[in-house]
Amino acid sequence: MKYQVGDKILVLHSNEEGEVIEILSEKMVMIEVRGVKFPAYMDQIDFPYFKRFTEKKLFPSEPKKAKVYIDQVPKEKIRKNEVKVAEGVWLSLIPKFSLDDFNDEVVELFKIFLVNKTDKAYKFTYKQSFLGDPEFELKNEASPFHDFYLHDINFGDFNDSPSFSFEFSLLVPDKKKAEYFESTVKIKPKQIFKQVEEMKEKNHPNISYKLFDEYPVRVEEERFELSGLAAKGFKVYEAKKARQHMEPARSVVDLHMEKLSDDWKHMSNQEILDMQLREFDKWYDLAVGHLQPSLIVIHGVGSGRLRDEIHDILKTRREVKTFVNQYDPRFGYGATEIFFQY
Repeated sequence: MKYQVGDKILVLHSNEEGEVIEILSEKMVMIEVRGVKFPAYMDQIDFPYFKRFTEKKLFPSEPKKAKVYIDQVPKEKIRKNEVKVAEGVWLSLIPKFSLDDFNDEVVELFKIFLVNKTDKAYKFTYKQSFLGDPEFELKNEASPFHDFYLHDINFGDFNDSPSFSFEFSLLVPDKKKAEYFESTVKIKPKQIFKQVEEMKEKNHPNISYKLFDEYPVRVEEERFELSGLAAKGFKVYEAKKARQHMEPARSVVDLHMEKLSDDWKHMSNQEILDMQLREFDKWYDLAVGHLQPSLIVIHGVGSGRLRDEIHDILKTRREVKTFVNQYDPRFGYGATEIFFQY
């Protein structure tokens, strides 16, 4: 192999010097230039001493150069490749390859990066899970037009359907922009296997998912004139007394269809799921409205689709501290307990 870890290199297109920090494959290495890490094909870099050697003059004596005065020095032209164009914020998976027993190149692991291709700096909270179970969490900042290395994930672990969740906020607050913004990427095993083949076929260096194009603007809450509503016969309550007029909450909610409807056997699977999720939303909102510390949702075992849908919803709710689907003598593995934070 031409390069080894620790080799000093020159990036040909920018003429910047850096260092090889990891060998990704026979054709690609991870390099670091001025504190920024990114992948590069081997034909995009060279050894700096080779450039220095070719720049040396073959003859020691050279004719003296004519003096150049200040007003004769041409102004430096702005190179087009220095203009940075905002292209959003991305989750990027950079593969590290190895050879299998048949000498075929296979992906050993993915290096996970947060790629900020905007002129804004963000604070972010990153959470990575497998099958809904938290695996890795990190809080940090993403600088403008920089790549932030998060961690590695073994290729085999993608069989457990990883999800990547981010909560962003502006490092410099802006009254016109949203207080925070959430984005999640979920990857299925079949999806990543297909993308790896496409990546190899098209000779792409990574697999990327866009998290957002532009940081969203603040949405102003719509205000109502309460006196007008009261005059029309609507009941208007003080916020601090609103809970007194809410329907009582439940600590345990059973979503089995026979508990929800007597006439459900003619319904399609999608109609059943929609009804169950509406019922879940109702009792979830009441639990939060009454400031309950926890709520148990009985979803059954079955195919696991209802459970997965509920878990996906819970991952996006800010008032959810934790939730767990573990064995319970009353429900087996067919219930999830939700713990709230206020």
